[in-house]
Amino acid sequence: MPDALIELFSEEIPARMQARAAEDLKRLVTDGLVEAGLTYAHARGFATPRRLALAIEGLSAQSPTLTEERKGPKTDAPQKAIDGFLRATGLTLEQLTTQEDRKGAFYLARIERPGRPAAVILAEVLEHAIRNFPWPKSMRWGTGTLRWVRPIKRILALYDGAVIPFEVDGIQSGDVTEGHRFMGAGQPFAVKDFADYRTKLERNFVLLDAADRKLRILEGARAVCAAKGLALVDDDGLLDEVSGLAEWPTPILGDMDPQFLALPPEVVQLSMKVHQKYFAVRERGKDGLAPHFVVVANVEATDGGQALAAGNAKVLSARLSD
Repeated sequence: MPDALIELFSEEIPARMQARAAEDLKRLVTDGLVEAGLTYAHARGFATPRRLALAIEGLSAQSPTLTEERKGPKTDAPQKAIDGFLRATGLTLEQLTTQEDRKGAFYLARIERPGRPAAVILAEVLEHAIRNFPWPKSMRWGTGTLRWVRPIKRILALYDGAVIPFEVDGIQSGDVTEGHRFMGAGQPFAVKDFADYRTKLERNFVLLDAADRKLRILEGARAVCAAKGLALVDDDGLLDEVSGLAEWPTPILGDMDPQFLALPPEVVQLSMKVHQKYFAVRERGKDGLAPHFVVVANVEATDGGQALAAGNAKVLSARLSD
């Protein structure tokens, strides 16, 4: 059975909204498809700072043909009532059948509604989902009426390898997306299915799955700490948040002025987490904090992150001085 792929590419989506948005996209689209009579085997939503995506596997090719029976007026009813029933059903008098109940004979219409192609249904469902998306906060831009968390730049929509044609506020669907804002190829590229999409994104420095980004952050942060004989202070909440801040997260170890260790460790760690999104670091085998931190960058710097680490150290010093 064919598959479908949808991507809504926009400016940066706040990290706190991404996971819910991925689930909302999945719910809105799959509910709409099922209501229209389609079936599917599996669906999964994804979110990165600049895109929402949905992959649907095993989607039926078209909705089933349905037959509806509609009871009409009595056979001896006024002609005006019979004509109204014919207009409502789109049938002729010859196409009606008659049945009887305790009240007498009446007309019965059997209306056959043929199934519709999945691509046509998908276009309707996607437009409705985009226009009615439940963002906690949204905005308008330009002269359009569409509201979205940030301006939408592209809509990628494929069914069985072909573009699902539709348009929302002047944004035409297609088969094209983009990679990392800074490290990608610099040019949009076309994809043919979900496997191709995911592979090409990774080649262009985008990890689509939040779980993959978390793993890259955790392993990278532990590695840069271990190289200096340090240990990362684990923080699952911060890990969830920073995984939504970078499409290609790259942990970098920075140095902190040791004088700030005179502050209560809870104050230092909270300031790092809340204001700067840094991970705290401790000496290996010890409980106290070390004069270092881990910042998660969105690029692989050519100098190994030295300039980024130095700049973030200055910001942290200013924050802790306050």
